Amino acid sequence: MTKDKVLDEVKGYLFMVLGCIAYAISTSLFLEPNSIVAGGVTGIAVLIKLLNENAYVGMISIAINLPILLLGIRMLGWKFVIRCLITVATLGVITDLLASLPVLTHDGVLASLYGGICQGVGIGLFVRYQFSSGGTELLGRLISRFIKILSIPVCVGLLDGAIVIIGAIMTKNPDNMLHALIVVFVSTKVSEMILVGLEKSKLCIIITDKGAELSETLLKNSPRGVTMLKGEGMYTHKDHNVLLTCVKNHQLTQLKRLVYEVDERAFIIVNDSVEVRGQGFQALSEGMTEQARKDVQKEVQKAIAAADVTDEVKTSKEEKV
Repeated sequence: MTKDKVLDEVKGYLFMVLGCIAYAISTSLFLEPNSIVAGGVTGIAVLIKLLNENAYVGMISIAINLPILLLGIRMLGWKFVIRCLITVATLGVITDLLASLPVLTHDGVLASLYGGICQGVGIGLFVRYQFSSGGTELLGRLISRFIKILSIPVCVGLLDGAIVIIGAIMTKNPDNMLHALIVVFVSTKVSEMILVGLEKSKLCIIITDKGAELSETLLKNSPRGVTMLKGEGMYTHKDHNVLLTCVKNHQLTQLKRLVYEVDERAFIIVNDSVEVRGQGFQALSEGMTEQARKDVQKEVQKAIAAADVTDEVKTSKEEKV
C-alpha cells in the first residue's frame, strides 16, 4: 500500500469516528432520552432500552448488526463487511459512553430537530468516506436481492416504517411517528448538505430565436459560460436555438432580466443542479483523495498515449497508400 493510500485510509477512518460521535450524540443525548424511535437498527435498540432500563443501546445495536453483516459477506465481500463491522463497533461503544452525559432537552420537537441534525452529519460522513453502519440499509439490500419486485429504497422504507409504528404502539406514544418524520426529514437534508455542499446552482435552458445575440449579451454581462444547441419545435417544426448555462442562485434574477431585454418571447426552464464542477464552480478534483487524483492523471496519460499511437498508425497507413 502506497503512502497516499495509507493517508487516505487514515483520513477516512478519522472522519468515520467523527461521524460515529455525531450519530451517537443524536441517539444518546436527544432521541433515546425523549423516547423517540426513529427507525433503523438504532431505533430497535432504543425501543428495547425503553422497555428494559438496564439495556445498553450501543451493545444492542452491535448484537443486531452482527447477523446482518454475516449474511452480507457473500454479496458485499469481506472488505466492505469488515469496514461496516469497525463502524458498527465504534458507533456502539461511543453511543454507550455518551449515555452517561446529561440530557440536553426534554422537548420532543427540539430533540427531533437536533437529533436529526446530528444524525444527518453522521450519515453524510459515512457515505462521503465510503463507510456504512449496516442496519436496515444493509438488510434492505439483502431482502431486495431475494425479493426482486422490491427495490432497496422500498425495502428500507418498509423496515424503518414498521419499526417506527411498532415503537409508537409499544411505547403508547402516537407522537413518536411525528417525531420520527422530523428526524428523517432533517437528517436527510443535512446529510445531503454534507455530500454536495451548501452552494447549489441553477441549470437554465433557454429556447430562443435570437441565439447569437442573446449569447453575446450573456457572455458580456455574466461570468458564466453559455452553450448553444440547435433544436426544433415539434409543434411548429421551426428551428430554434437552445442555450444552456449554469448560474449560482443569486445570479438567476440577473440572467432572467438579461434574457427578457434581448428576447421577451424566449422560453426559460430553470432546474436545480445538485452539483456543478468546472470553471467558475467547484474544481473537478475537489473532494477527491490524493491517490484518486493520481489515478485519474494516469488514466488521462494512458488515453493520450493510446490516441498518439492510433494517430501514428493512421499516418503510417496513409503514407503507404
